[in-house]
Amino acid sequence: MRSGRFAAGVVGVLLCAGSFLSNGVSAHAQAPAPPGQALAFDRAKGNCLTCHDIKGGDSPGNVGPPLGDMKARFPDRSELAAIVFDETKRNPESVMPPFGRNLIMTRDEIEAVVDFLYTR
Repeated sequence: MRSGRFAAGVVGVLLCAGSFLSNGVSAHAQAPAPPGQALAFDRAKGNCLTCHDIKGGDSPGNVGPPLGDMKARFPDRSELAAIVFDETKRNPESVMPPFGRNLIMTRDEIEAVVDFLYTR
């Protein structure tokens, strides 16, 4: 009788684990995305993927340049932050939204996006 209770207990644990895993949580859950990545990839916030190709992003656009090797391309981080804040100051013909000027993102959010872009 003892082995029957043991087997029932094992089956219960396996069913519970299966239910847990089927709810989208894996045994090897990934760490959440860094805040800057979450903002850059968020279609309602940074929305960078609409126009740019960024490593790790899905369905990138090709209106703007690929956002890779950003630390080498913009060694002065304030220049990149200024572009995200309001590219029309540097290039009046730009179609890039002025994320800071239009209050789409705060300065802290822009800094987080720049931190993320520096990893690409």
